[in-house]
Amino acid sequence: MTECACTPGQTVGPFLDLGLPYPGGGALVGDRHPHAVRLHGAVYDGAGDGVPDALVELWQADDAGHVARQAGSLRRDTPAFTGWGRCATDADGRYAFTTVAPGPTAAGRPPFFALTVFARGLLDRLFTRAYLPGGDLGADPLLAALDAERRATLLCVPESDCSDYRFDIRLQGRFETVFLAYRDGGR
Repeated sequence: MTECACTPGQTVGPFLDLGLPYPGGGALVGDRHPHAVRLHGAVYDGAGDGVPDALVELWQADDAGHVARQAGSLRRDTPAFTGWGRCATDADGRYAFTTVAPGPTAAGRPPFFALTVFARGLLDRLFTRAYLPGGDLGADPLLAALDAERRATLLCVPESDCSDYRFDIRLQGRFETVFLAYRDGGR
């Protein structure tokens, strides 16, 4: 019997710009929405360089803390808030979403954006959270389990007028973003 040579596993990139981004994917609400906020940042590799071909997905509750459960996420021509968006990074690794600040999904818990990152060289997507400043961060079990240096990688930095938040994602290195693992289908 002849033994077959092993082949490397398939990674999730760098083909992400072929059909996955779509017009308006980073605009969960319009710029003129009365409660619009901007979540932006960059995806960095282990050397600190921006990843020019990553894809970032945002999942979030609405401003009242409700998770939207209606179809239409890929259409941006209706006023319905779907709580989901997708944005490709630019040549410098930057991404941006226009959305609303999420409300807390449970009483006493701080609000957050759930982010999924796809990038070249990854064997699977990565999950993380971007917590808004303020609120009782110690009330969140995930944040409470982390030391201060690691916890800082999950916090948005407010810029200008509190309608602009920066959240950089570091795939490797000393300040690597905390990534989450989901097991047994639980979220």
